[in-house]
Amino acid sequence: MDSAIPNNSQPRPLRAIVVMGVSGCGKSSVAEVCARSLGWTLHEGDAYHSPASIAKMRAGIPLDDADRAGWLDRLAELLSAPENGGVVLTCSALRRRYRDRLRAACPSLGFVFLELDYDAALARVQARPGHFFSPTLVADQFATLESPRGEPAVLALDALRPVADLAASAVAWVSASGARPAADLTLPVLGDAE
Repeated sequence: MDSAIPNNSQPRPLRAIVVMGVSGCGKSSVAEVCARSLGWTLHEGDAYHSPASIAKMRAGIPLDDADRAGWLDRLAELLSAPENGGVVLTCSALRRRYRDRLRAACPSLGFVFLELDYDAALARVQARPGHFFSPTLVADQFATLESPRGEPAVLALDALRPVADLAASAVAWVSASGARPAADLTLPVLGDAE
């Protein structure tokens, strides 16, 4: 399922990456290791949702494009001026137009797409204690998802691989773009779960 085929339209060097995919795919875990390994600033996209959007998701009500507009604007601001050499952002980025909004803010942006099937995503979301995202929304995320495969600067990875392996693949891909990581690329050994 992994796809690291070079894309001639990939911006070089990457100044930021978005670790993307449906809820439960492991965005936060992979992004944390990537940011630490690259020495880049990490932003957890969920932290930028409005209180009203969080309340909707907690109640199992899907967000619509109007709900996501302000959120995407806030995320775009974070990407527009990468700090400390670069930014790692977690964001579901489910639709092409959402990704294009983020690309407009940072033309040197790459997307690490963590692919996961519905059953695995649902099981992972159900196992997360205390998270505001309702498991009833997993189906909506799959219905909304427009695969980024074939778009510029996208690395697609099988989200069932161990976190350390996923992060190592992402860091190698970023480095191959000509980006200069700010830290040693030695990755810590992490568990296999999200």
